[in-house]
Amino acid sequence: MAGMELDDEGRRLLDQLFDKWSLLVLHALCDRSRRFSELRQHLPAVTPKSLTTCLRRLERNGVVERVVLSTEPVAIEYRISRLGRSLESPLRAMLGWVVDHLDTVEAARTQYDERRADI
Repeated sequence: MAGMELDDEGRRLLDQLFDKWSLLVLHALCDRSRRFSELRQHLPAVTPKSLTTCLRRLERNGVVERVVLSTEPVAIEYRISRLGRSLESPLRAMLGWVVDHLDTVEAARTQYDERRADI
C-alpha cells in the first residue's frame, strides 16, 4: 500500500481496534448484539476486566454501542455501530486469512525455530 502512511493517531487507532480482544469482540458483535455475560461465554479466555476495558475502548472509538435495556432488572447490551459495521468485511477477511493460512504459518514458525536452534 504505497503512499499510505499513518501518523501516531492512526497507529494508536489501529492498536485499539485490532488488539488481541477487540478483533474477537467485534467479530462476535457482527453476528448479533450481546450482553456482557454472553460475550464472556463466547470468549472464555478473556477476563472480566479485560473485556470491560476492551468494550469501553471500542465504544469510545465509535465502533460499539452500549445500550441500556429497560428490562427488570435493567440489562446492558453491546452492539456494533454503523461505523463498526464498516469494519465487518475487512475483519472477516483477516480472520478468514488466519484460518486459511494457520498451517502454513505454523510450518514457518517451526522452520524458523529450528534454524534459530542451530545458531
